[in-house]
Amino acid sequence: MVLNVWNTLSEMPIWFMQAAAAERGSILSSPFFINYILPFVLIFTVVFALLQKSEILGKGKRQIDAIVSLVIALIVIAFANAIGIIVRLIPFLAVSVIIILVFLILYGMVFQGEDKFHLNKGLKITLGVLIGLAVVVAVLFSTGAWGYIKNEWLYGSDSSSIFTNIVFLIIVFAAIAIVVLPAAQKPDGNK
Repeated sequence: MVLNVWNTLSEMPIWFMQAAAAERGSILSSPFFINYILPFVLIFTVVFALLQKSEILGKGKRQIDAIVSLVIALIVIAFANAIGIIVRLIPFLAVSVIIILVFLILYGMVFQGEDKFHLNKGLKITLGVLIGLAVVVAVLFSTGAWGYIKNEWLYGSDSSSIFTNIVFLIIVFAAIAIVVLPAAQKPDGNK
């Protein structure tokens, strides 16, 4: 009898772990892992790398950089809204990186020789603008601001608000383009 009880008790933890794994999936899909562990590791790593690269807190201060990174990562995971934004943005980042990688591979297959991955200036600017727009739209979707913009700007109280908002956006983008784009060179070489 004692032997039967021992066999039952010794097999119980294995059965318990198997049942839990089958019921919830793997540890990688558990909400605790996705909502706390992965964002913590991501924030800690990125902040630590930025502090190490910029040397804001001093040269060779790995311990201080690690403590500051730890505190920032703990503060970020304490706020559910910040975690929600991070968890919703990371899949967009991963898919975007894969799309860019596939584009660069296909682009690289077209060219031969030394200029294999050389992108001309116009293509770089176009890709930069498209990536910037995609990031803005992804942030708007992940923060919930897209619904507000859609309801208030596009479906506002009257139809003239759509025209006003479009004109306003054109003026803002034109002002940004004037500031960002380099000034045309005069014939005498002055700007």
